[in-house]
Amino acid sequence: MEIEEYWIIDYAALGARKFIGNPKQPTFFVCSLVDGEYQMTPFTGNTPIVSPTFPQFKLSAQQIFNLAL
Repeated sequence: MEIEEYWIIDYAALGARKFIGNPKQPTFFVCSLVDGEYQMTPFTGNTPIVSPTFPQFKLSAQQIFNLAL
């Protein structure tokens, strides 16, 4: 389908440690299609989320997790 970008929001930190770190923490992923493969970029805490598709997006992972509670 070649979707340019999709997001995974793991607010409960259920993902594998190889993806969300040790200790596990809530993680926001931006998955971008690069040369036919998806590159997963993790964001945690107050780090601003960077989205190639939505460059004007100005929220951090923590701000999104706070909205989910």
